[in-house]
Amino acid sequence: MPDPMWLVVLVVILALIFDFTNGWNDSANAIATVVGTRTLSPLQALMLSAVLNLAGAFFSTAVAKAIGNDIVDPNGITLLVIVATLLAAILWNTAMTLMGLPISASHALIGALVGAAIAYSGWDVLRVKGIITILIALLVSPLLGGVLGYAIMKLIRGVFAETSPSKVKKWFRPLQIVSASFMSFSHGTSDAQKAMGIITLALFTSGHLSKMEVPTWVMVAAGLAMAIGTAAGGWRVIQTMGARLSRLETPHGFSAETAAALILTTVAKIGVPVSSTHTITGSIIGVGAAERIRSVRWGIAGKILYAWVLTLPGTAVMGFILYEILRVLEP
Repeated sequence: MPDPMWLVVLVVILALIFDFTNGWNDSANAIATVVGTRTLSPLQALMLSAVLNLAGAFFSTAVAKAIGNDIVDPNGITLLVIVATLLAAILWNTAMTLMGLPISASHALIGALVGAAIAYSGWDVLRVKGIITILIALLVSPLLGGVLGYAIMKLIRGVFAETSPSKVKKWFRPLQIVSASFMSFSHGTSDAQKAMGIITLALFTSGHLSKMEVPTWVMVAAGLAMAIGTAAGGWRVIQTMGARLSRLETPHGFSAETAAALILTTVAKIGVPVSSTHTITGSIIGVGAAERIRSVRWGIAGKILYAWVLTLPGTAVMGFILYEILRVLEP
């Protein structure tokens, strides 16, 4: 029996709510450093980021296709599986944002989808090769961010070794606005596609699409939801990333944002979903370590790491349980 239209609509609404919570938590990814260095006010940074998040959503759909096709077999799930997936990811994103912890919405979505799909179809529904590729990328991205952030910061220190710190900060103030803009654009490019992929998967599963191609209206809706969530601002997460993780000045912010944005834009075009949170956090740690290891507040970094480690299994269990509950309640 085909899925009722109201269930399709529910999935779209939940996917956009997920996108909002993604932007809400991930606003820190795009603007934490530019706020932490006081280059822009929080309101200015949020508005700039929201606009560029929306623009970035139209850059590519390769990640959306990977989310919709490379994690589970689209023919082996139902819309109820997707509803459970989105509910689990939304609950996790909201809880972590209220706690002030930056987490990976990518991990949350992937973990929840795996758990809900297993509850419905068993382990055979998983596309192991695609999941392994995604997991490797999610693990490697913060390391790359750290290495690239470290290298850029060391380069800046070498070039401006004879220049007074006050002049360097002043010169990098406008450059950091550029790098924050680039980071916001790349965040929209990478993260808005996750909701696009889920909505496209739902439309394909319900028979409203004949192939896994992202419709234009889905791109617009996902981009707007991400932008609105970013504009809402997860202030506790912004404080953690911009002030508590490492002491930042304008050169540090420029280095971290540039490193993370280069990685995110590249992998988004390739079509590999990675965590913007992991990438920018790794970049900030790398930049801090380029000054001295002790400049990184490793206790805060440890709490963030715990949240990362728990996200995949936590959302997988939530997705599994929520599907079992919804299956019992289904009329």
